[in-house]
Amino acid sequence: MNVRPPPSTSPSAEYRYHLLRAASERFQTTPGALDAERLSQAERQAQQTFELESLVLSSPEARDTLAPEPRLDEAVLAIRQRYPDEDSFLADLTANGLDADTLRQSLRRELVFDAVMQQVGARAEPVSELDEQLFHELHRERFITPERRTARHILITVNDDFAENRREVALARIDAVAAQLKGQAQRFGALARQCSECPTATEDGRLGAVPRGQLYPELDAALFALAEGEVSGVLKSELGFHLLLCERIEPGVEIGFEQARAKIHSVIAARRRLDRQKSWLAELRQAT
Repeated sequence: MNVRPPPSTSPSAEYRYHLLRAASERFQTTPGALDAERLSQAERQAQQTFELESLVLSSPEARDTLAPEPRLDEAVLAIRQRYPDEDSFLADLTANGLDADTLRQSLRRELVFDAVMQQVGARAEPVSELDEQLFHELHRERFITPERRTARHILITVNDDFAENRREVALARIDAVAAQLKGQAQRFGALARQCSECPTATEDGRLGAVPRGQLYPELDAALFALAEGEVSGVLKSELGFHLLLCERIEPGVEIGFEQARAKIHSVIAARRRLDRQKSWLAELRQAT
């Protein structure tokens, strides 16, 4: 179904509205402000959404669907309020090949499109309790709050451009800090502020609550092997040498079915609505 006007004719006002919307959504500007490449991208998006909207509006469902005038008034007002005054509003419409009447008609089409798609989505198969239970059982990993560790950090960087950060000197410096922490983990914050070259030094080395995978692999493995209150040995990464303190361990917690049920229902229902809409559109295209 080719609903875009041929090149020899002027684009319809409805298409120009889609082009304006695409430019705004993708590039936060108007079509006239785009270079050739970005304008082409906006045109492709506008072409797709205009064709889809026109297809849906050709359906029997659309013929029985109306956009309530109060809702249409609200949609027009939402756009009007982006401008300082009426003249600016109308001037911008004119610059984009629209006027107040064609904008209203374009918004009417948009509201009818949305209403039809909602109607079609509502035909999706209802979600049962068994569906919810199966989803929870088959996706248990989604319902586990991962273990986190509250940590502090000391870093001595390696940089041969500075004498105090040459590798052997940096290692000696971090070894000296580690020696001061032997049996005195409570000094970690003060030493981080005094010695660390990490930005966290201003906060006594605090990294906050860290889940697995957030740090460099070497640091991550070491942190999650520490006991609560334990200081690591000297660790090495591409940045330099590190020390870590594990202040607190927050074990991972599995979210039970009843606690997760509402979210599960929403996920399944949304997926089924989308699938129903896709199949309906495919049927509509075949019938057109």
